[in-house]
Amino acid sequence: MVHKSRNPRPRGRPRAYDPDEALTEARDAFWNAGYTGTSLDDLTGATGMKRPSLYGAFGDKRAIYLQTLERYRSLGRTAMQEELSQARPLREALHGVFARAIGIYLAGKRGARGCFLIGTATTEAVLYTKIRSELAAGLHELDDLLEARLRQALEDDELKSEIEPAALARILCGVMNSLALRARAGDSRATLEATAEAAVRLVCGPPAPSHSRR
Repeated sequence: MVHKSRNPRPRGRPRAYDPDEALTEARDAFWNAGYTGTSLDDLTGATGMKRPSLYGAFGDKRAIYLQTLERYRSLGRTAMQEELSQARPLREALHGVFARAIGIYLAGKRGARGCFLIGTATTEAVLYTKIRSELAAGLHELDDLLEARLRQALEDDELKSEIEPAALARILCGVMNSLALRARAGDSRATLEATAEAAVRLVCGPPAPSHSRR
């Protein structure tokens, strides 16, 4: 006689997953350990998905990594566009850019992680052409956003620097990359913010003195 199980196995489709959440967890795994240091077991553990499901949804390890890079770039582009809004003075816009970037660089459950793009793609760019292209695109994208804002400031007689906007944008981008590396190396928030303030002063000059009434 065959006895039926008291707890029959549920039928139907497997438990649904959230693609955005899964890519976020995969990104965090790569962000902590780098591309080479992150195994497929790490990715399945981070996402809660089995290998066949992971492959079916996102492809192999390199495809997953490239998707996390593209997603990071997209979110970063939106954030920078918001901060560089021409609805406020250039000094305030640049302060917003650096403040948001430092907040990202210092975040992480295991400690400050810096920038996902700079921290992971630079080590793989020599061997993988596609990753090098993503790295270059991310850097040039920030260059272009900063240059456009600087040119607008120049037209509005808000920018006094004698440095050409394209070169000045690359300098600011370089400062941001340095902040990302220094955050990962353990520099304090105060040190990072002081460096960012120096960069803003390089572009905008010292802030106007406030005159208090007696």
